[in-house]
Amino acid sequence: MRHRSISTAVRCAMVAALVTTPALLSTSTAGAAEQGATGTSLAGAALRADFDKDGHPDVVVSAPAATVGGKTRAGYVAVVYGSATGADITHRQIISRETAGVPGDPADGAWFGYRTVARDLDGDGYTDLAVQSSGDSPVTVLWGSAGGLTGGTALSDSTSTDDGILAGGDFNGDGHADLVAEGTGEGELRVLYGPFTRQGTAATANTLNSGRTFGPTEMVAGDINGDGSDDLVTTHAFEEMSEPSLYWKGGASGLGSAPTRIDHAAAGTIGDVDKDGYADLIIRTVPGNVVENLPYDHGTIKVLYGSASGPGATRTKVIDQNTAGVPGVNEDGDQFGYSLSAGDVNGDGYADVAVGIPYEDLDGGVDAGSVVQLYGGAGGLSGTGAQAFTQDTVGVPGAAEAGDHFGAAVRLGDTDGDGKDDLAVGAPDEDGTYTSSGAAWVLRGGTGGLTTTGVVSFGPNALGGPEADAQLGRGFAR
Repeated sequence: MRHRSISTAVRCAMVAALVTTPALLSTSTAGAAEQGATGTSLAGAALRADFDKDGHPDVVVSAPAATVGGKTRAGYVAVVYGSATGADITHRQIISRETAGVPGDPADGAWFGYRTVARDLDGDGYTDLAVQSSGDSPVTVLWGSAGGLTGGTALSDSTSTDDGILAGGDFNGDGHADLVAEGTGEGELRVLYGPFTRQGTAATANTLNSGRTFGPTEMVAGDINGDGSDDLVTTHAFEEMSEPSLYWKGGASGLGSAPTRIDHAAAGTIGDVDKDGYADLIIRTVPGNVVENLPYDHGTIKVLYGSASGPGATRTKVIDQNTAGVPGVNEDGDQFGYSLSAGDVNGDGYADVAVGIPYEDLDGGVDAGSVVQLYGGAGGLSGTGAQAFTQDTVGVPGAAEAGDHFGAAVRLGDTDGDGKDDLAVGAPDEDGTYTSSGAAWVLRGGTGGLTTTGVVSFGPNALGGPEADAQLGRGFAR
């Protein structure tokens, strides 16, 4: 019997600050370079989602709580296309189940766009977008083209009956992008290997069993052991307690069926922060392994450095807001590490990590939120050169207000094609014309790090999408 549902989990995230479930976040498979037609991933830079293949990667922002076609919380995704000057809100798309060519119809509580994964699934050189919704719903693929995302296909054999967990990578190292979703049985993962056809079928598929009562709460992928195939890390919980995360090794035959237990985690991302050729796993730790303690935690992240033997086999490092160089100070309930994303912001070849702190209290109010940008280097991830941004930072549009939750989602990706990743930040509870309309910001990367020069910000109204309680910025494509 299934215990959780996506609707229940998301309501917990909104109303109870994840009192009974680990943080449900926009984690990324950052640490993977653009796969283009090959689907390969390299530790270092964030994934490039270039749906129209113009050389300027694009931003996908979820608004899963939006009312569409009169259906509450039916949801949509917004695509803001990249340009030589970064994210261009004049070139955008709003896509929902009301959009021509997209399978299905808007439905109450469908949360369309709750999870999105950007990969070239059919190998034609254009990035495609896999979209997951709630409940008994298959993954929908929106296909890339010279004109951007178009049409839609429901992937066969991809229906999940639980939280709609979804991740992408190249798990067998064959150069084709793969997807992994939660299976229909207890604790199962369904792995779909590419290339995919436009009719919605994978080249091959298989089911893995985690041995857990429930499916994973989160999944991230990247080549941690440096063998040329992406590995998968799944996080788990049972009722109020977290469980050890599982490390699934990729290989020529795909993901192995005997995962290794590693640290308990509530969120994660993957990137090569020390540029040694092994992608590193960065997680938010669970205080005392008690999920119910997460909302009251100041927040700590841990770096499990990659090696041929897997994550954390050779060394680890713990970072919080009391670490030297990290802006701020540890305060109960801040939740440093609530969201995480890795990418190369300054173009030096080392992966950097954006850390969302959506419950940080500021002069503007309780839970206004902030983001800290940490930088990688020869010694790994540290507080050296770290930056902090809020809506009160000079150059960042808006104002820090109570309950905005700025930093609830973060995503590093190169929107202007200059080789330096930019930071997208979501504040799903930002008030626009309506409460919790949501908003997103894109700060551009540069040699000296992130800059507030030319920040792009937008809410649903600016994009022409439904606004009331949309919660735009709840997540970004991974």
